Formats: sequence, C-alpha cells, structure tokens
Amino acid sequence: MKKISIISLFTVLIIIASGSQCHESSKPLPPPLPTSPVPPGTTSPVTPAETPETSAKTPETSAKALEKSFVPVSVPAIAESKTAQEISARKRENLKNPFFKSSLEFLKDPVPVDNADAKTESEMKPYLEKIIGSDQTFKMIPIKGGKFLMGSPENEKGRRNDESPQHEVELKAFWIGEHETTWKEFEQFALKILRDSRKEKSALTEREKLADALASPTPPYDISSISHDNAGKIGYPASGMTVYAAQLYCRWLTMITGRYYRLPTEAEWEYACRAGSTTAYSFGDDESKLEDYAWFFDNSDGSSKKIMTKKPNAWGLYDMHGNLSEWVLEQYDVKTYANRKPNSYGVPVKPAKGDGFGQIARGGNCEDDEAANLRSARRLYSETTWKQQDPQFPQSIWWVTDAAYVGFRVVRPLEPPKTEEEAKLYEPLPSIWIDYAELNQRD
Repeated sequence: MKKISIISLFTVLIIIASGSQCHESSKPLPPPLPTSPVPPGTTSPVTPAETPETSAKTPETSAKALEKSFVPVSVPAIAESKTAQEISARKRENLKNPFFKSSLEFLKDPVPVDNADAKTESEMKPYLEKIIGSDQTFKMIPIKGGKFLMGSPENEKGRRNDESPQHEVELKAFWIGEHETTWKEFEQFALKILRDSRKEKSALTEREKLADALASPTPPYDISSISHDNAGKIGYPASGMTVYAAQLYCRWLTMITGRYYRLPTEAEWEYACRAGSTTAYSFGDDESKLEDYAWFFDNSDGSSKKIMTKKPNAWGLYDMHGNLSEWVLEQYDVKTYANRKPNSYGVPVKPAKGDGFGQIARGGNCEDDEAANLRSARRLYSETTWKQQDPQFPQSIWWVTDAAYVGFRVVRPLEPPKTEEEAKLYEPLPSIWIDYAELNQRD
C-alpha cells in the first residue's frame, strides 16, 4: 500500500507539473522588439538586401498566384478545424477585392474633364480634376519632359553624401498636383466619407461600385496627433499616412476617374521642385528668402499650414519646400544615384514597398529647424521612430503615429504603363494588405 501511495503521489505531481507547463505555453508571445532605424546606405529592415538589378522585380500579385501560394495559418491541434477554415475564408474573401484587378482596366472610357485629354506633350494643359460624388477638386499642372542634373554639387551648403554623384536624368512629360493632397480630398477615400455618402444612392456606376469596394485604411487611433489638429479643415494638407496608404489613394483616384494617378518618382519630384533651377532652392541659394516660399519651424510653430499660402516655384507648384515632406516611389539607398541606369527615364532604382521603413520623402517640412533640410536635393527616409507610439500589433500599414510632417502630392504621366509588369513598379502590392488583414482583425 505504501508503494502504491508513493507512485500515486508521483503521478499527481507529474500531472500538476504538466498542467503548469501547458498553462505557461498558452500565454501569448510578446511582440518582437522593434527594428533599429535604417542607417544611411542600408536596405530597409523589412525587406532582404537587394541589388539594383533585383530590386525592380516584384512578386506575382495576381489573385490566382496568391491562392496558389496560400498556406492556412497553423493552429493548435486541440483547436477545432473550424478556426482554420474561418481564417482561410477571410483571406479568400479578401482575394476577391477590386485591389486585384489591373489598374490598366480602369483607363477605358475615362470620366470626361475639360483639358485632361492629351496625346502629345504639346497638347498638355492644366486641368481641374473633380472627385465624382463630392465637391472636392484639385488642379494638375503639366510638366514638359526634359533633362536635369539630379543631386547637389560638392560646394552646396548643407549637402549630404547621399546626394551624389550629381547625374543627368531625362524624364518624360507628366502632370503633377499644384499642391499637396488635402485632408478633404484624402478623407473621401481614407476615412470612407464618399463610400458612406453613397449608401442611400440607388444607382451606382460600375466604376463607383468598384472604387467603393476597394481596400481602404482602418481609422487612425488619434487623427489629431497625425494631422497637427488639422484633419477635416478646409485647405490643410493630409498627413501622417504611410507611403502604402498614399499609393492606394492614387489607385482609388485611377479607379474613379479613368486617368492613371500615382506618386511621383524621386527624380520626377526633384525635377518639378527645381523648376529649371540648379541652385540649393528653386528660388536661388539665399536662405533668407525661404520665408517667402516655405513653412518651416521658424514660421510655422511646428504645425502644417494651409496650402498655397506661400509663393509658388517657377512652374506654379506650391509648398515644394516645407509644409509637409512628400512621399515618393523609392526606397532609400545611399548609392541610388551611382546605381541609376542611363536612359531609364527616372524609373525607381528601388521601388517603394509597403509601409516598411527606409521609404523616401522629399522637400522638408514644418517641423524642420534647419534651412538645409528644405533644399531641392535633400533626401529624407522613414525610420522606426515614425511609428514609435503605434499601439497595434502588428503595427499599422496605414498610418505613422509619429510623423505628422509627412504627406504627398499626385502625379499623372502623359504615357501610362503599357503592361502590368511595368505598372508594378509604381503601384502598391495587394499581398501586403492581405497579410496584414489576416493578423489584424480590425482591418
């Protein structure tokens, strides 16, 4: 009896110990430590290191390819198989989103707008685009193609090593936004204002139905902090979005207008900013004149201001210096200029990839206290600190909680992409949203 009691006691202890281990293993794993900021000359920590030759290649993103590559999320063996089926169903449903349609399909039968049609550069004119279903409009300015010296000379005050070597870039003609995209424009898509306003409308066009169904950002946790308290105000630039959210807005614009909108490439942005100049700023080298053309810390109190309240550059573009830094379609690399291929017409050396860090923004902003940061050649790149206060896990692909100083303006090339492969250099990857939606059930 004694032996049996001792064996029983050991058995009980083993069971208790096993239960303790099971309980411990069921605790949620802590989120991974944040990655370190991207130092100059390195690749983004969210993507593997790439050579300029391989960086232009993007994974196949068609619905068919994603369905083939889909692997159900693993769940504990004790869980009901229903759980995996539910996750799989959610992903399969998202794969039906208009996001997976080729943007080139929406260029057929564009919505008529005065002066928006042009087959040659000589026919290009300024035009006013209207977001159908709203009262929001924005002006597009034609920019003739040409060559310019990109980067800064060695004797430019405040220059950085990543602005060299200066090199000649040839660009094709395009239209660019007269000003930064405003909150009133951006919220039609990002905050679903236009979608909600159509709920009571009985008849929607096929274009409207697809645009309203397009994947869109989840609401930010604190819109006041990412907008300098300017969200919803008329005439203030939209801010605090990731480059991915800005790219998706451009795709939405393409869907509702039938004209091909996207973010500018880094070369297009600098070309438009310089407006024919070769000096540190579009207006010359004299920093004392910056007050007339830009909002920066010395005159803004560190907050974004109304668009078009300073002087434009020689090509009629406002706030290219200051107010908000502006997203462009490029990942940062200190060797970008050395690696640019001749006759590439400014195609991104490393196309932007999602919400990851190391994405480039240009132009300086209202929080900059150094005039040199507002120069035409200055390159800024996103770091982990831009999302330091993001409470989500995983962190949002839509918003940067600590970068209220970043926004964007749109571009429309005279010659839109001719193939889907070409379009992939300029457009957001659907797979990034799909993966995020699986992990973040708020999406």
